[in-house]
Amino acid sequence: MALTVQVRGLKKRYHGADRHAVDGIDIETSEGEYLVLLGPSGCGKTTLLRTIAGLEEATEGEVLIGGNVVNGLPPRARQVAMVFQSYALYPHKSVMQNIAFPLKAEKIDKGEREKKARWAAGLLGIEPLLDRKPRQLSGGERQRVALARALVREPSVFLLDEPLSNLDAKLRASARDELKQFQERVGTTTIYVTHDQAEAMGLGDRIAVMYEGRIRQIGPPREVYEDPADTFVATFLGSPPMNLIRRDGHLIGFRPENLLPAEVVSDGSSLTARLSIARIEYLSGDRHVYGTLHGIGEGTRVIARLPATVTVPLEDGDEREFSIQERHLRFFDAESGEQTAPQPVRA
Repeated sequence: MALTVQVRGLKKRYHGADRHAVDGIDIETSEGEYLVLLGPSGCGKTTLLRTIAGLEEATEGEVLIGGNVVNGLPPRARQVAMVFQSYALYPHKSVMQNIAFPLKAEKIDKGEREKKARWAAGLLGIEPLLDRKPRQLSGGERQRVALARALVREPSVFLLDEPLSNLDAKLRASARDELKQFQERVGTTTIYVTHDQAEAMGLGDRIAVMYEGRIRQIGPPREVYEDPADTFVATFLGSPPMNLIRRDGHLIGFRPENLLPAEVVSDGSSLTARLSIARIEYLSGDRHVYGTLHGIGEGTRVIARLPATVTVPLEDGDEREFSIQERHLRFFDAESGEQTAPQPVRA
């Protein structure tokens, strides 16, 4: 059974620290939701997760699971299971023993432990590995064992702390897909911590972008990407990040994929300016065009990302007209960085 997770006014400050690691956070999941906490190292996302799990004590605020306040309850009583970055498998125990260990700690008899362990292993496709030791497993297999060990307790909430960070890039992509499919099958509410935006965009029903202990924006991945609440979200999410140019006391933002050679932009409501091209990179079929924009935000360095379908010939040193459809422009206050209402802009 999936339960909701809610935090109200949550703060966590470590003894001797000059600021809160988590600073007044309010979040509520829906049942069965996949919520991703995304942010740079040190932003408080792991501390928030550990406080929900009961591994850290909140300085202020409440944690509710299934509508019940769980402050003060130990982790085992919170109906949650947490998977760590290291997987924390016992090296001297077999896969079967690792998966069944939480049940042994709960004094469940051996036959029932093994039955549940085989059930969890079957869901994750690792039944043939049950007699092996962790050292005999690949990184992806260890990750599945850690998930099976969490699943065997049939928790109402999964808490995952960067579980894919020890895998190589190719394996991470396939493991990400497996994680998403697994969560959809079991339907358990999941809160997932990562600093990797590809993981966040690919896994989350919603993303909560964190910085300096606070949530800067929360919403569906596409919404957060296309309509960032402030300049931190705009530049943290996206590779390359959003271009920002200063003009008339505010900042204008646009994604690199929306800055295109003028001849391929057919929409009449577009902003056009000259781009002095410094260099061009070829990455995964795309061209990343680095240059200086003239006409708006005079002398601002920007990046355009051109897909393979845009075949306009370009060379280092060229000066060409590039356009941005006005619907792709975002406006931010120059001091606070917060998004503001659209402003009239002309080159």
